[in-house]
Formats: sequence, structure tokens, C-alpha cells
Amino acid sequence: MTDPDAHRQQAFADHVLPEIEVLLRVAFSLTSQPADAEDLVQETLLRAYRAVDRFDGQHPRAWLLTIMRRTAFNRHRRRRPRLLDDPDTDLERLTPHPDSPSATPEDLVVGRTFEEVVDTAFWALSLRDRQVVRLVHIDGLSYAETAELLGVPAGTVMSRLHRARKRIRDELSAAGMGPQRGDR
Repeated sequence: MTDPDAHRQQAFADHVLPEIEVLLRVAFSLTSQPADAEDLVQETLLRAYRAVDRFDGQHPRAWLLTIMRRTAFNRHRRRRPRLLDDPDTDLERLTPHPDSPSATPEDLVVGRTFEEVVDTAFWALSLRDRQVVRLVHIDGLSYAETAELLGVPAGTVMSRLHRARKRIRDELSAAGMGPQRGDR
């Protein structure tokens, strides 16, 4: 007779552990806070461990992202809004400044202006559009994975992404950093 705990540990190692890096990236895109992302991943892993016996082994990433989405939703619903958080603080810390010795020629030419225009356009997007841009372009998820995570059809992901890209392009054009309306 086989040990059920050993089977659970093996299934967890086979299906869940290889997806931790993706879970961390997605969790950060959902929370925008490293500590919150780690907490979300930890809670997701705990729930996955408890449920791994019932998992059929098909599409572990989608299964885990669904657990994460539901966990994030539940956590968000229980929390009060954090009014003092400043999402720009982390972005400024991570952005290389054109004055730094490691700045590339592109940084010197485009520099802060380009980043400011893109950043302003990104934050002007609706939350739903920002999530799609972040999941697809920053976290590298496919349309299908993004759709599964957000609980919407893939066509909705593509539509939101198209709309968000257009708005960002329009802002760049208005700032003189992209094709003008007549050039397209």
C-alpha cells in the first residue's frame, strides 16, 4: 500500500514547484507589492498542496493561476484600501536615470521624457487594461493564460490589450515621440 502523503508530496513537486517563478511574476502584477506578492504565492501554494490530490494533472499552470486569482480576490475583498501606498516610488527606484554612468545611448536620447509619457499613459488606463498590459507585456503570459487568470474570454484580453496599446501610442504621438496621426 502506498503512502498517501508521499503521493501528495510527489504530485506537488511534479505539478506545482515548476510553476513558482510564474506565480511570483503574476502575483507581483496583481499586487504591485513584493511582500504582498510573496504572501499571495504562499497562500496559493498552501491551497494547491491541500487540493493536489483532487488535481487531474492537466494544465497545472492554469489550475494554479485560477487558485491564485480566487485567493487574490478573497484577500482583496477582506482588505481595506491602502491609501498611503505610492506605486511610483518603486517604479522610480527601478528606472535607470539618463545621468547614470550605465545609461545607454537610448537612455540619453529618449530618457525620462519617454518613460514619463509611457508611465502617465499606463496609469491613465483603466485598472482592467493595466492588468492586461502588465500580465502580457511584463509578465510574459499568453493571451490564454491571461484570460484564465482574469476569468475572461481570450477575445476580451485581446480587445483590452489593443485598446491600451492604442492609448499609449496616442500619448506618445501627442508628445512627439511616435507617428503623428497622418503618418499611420
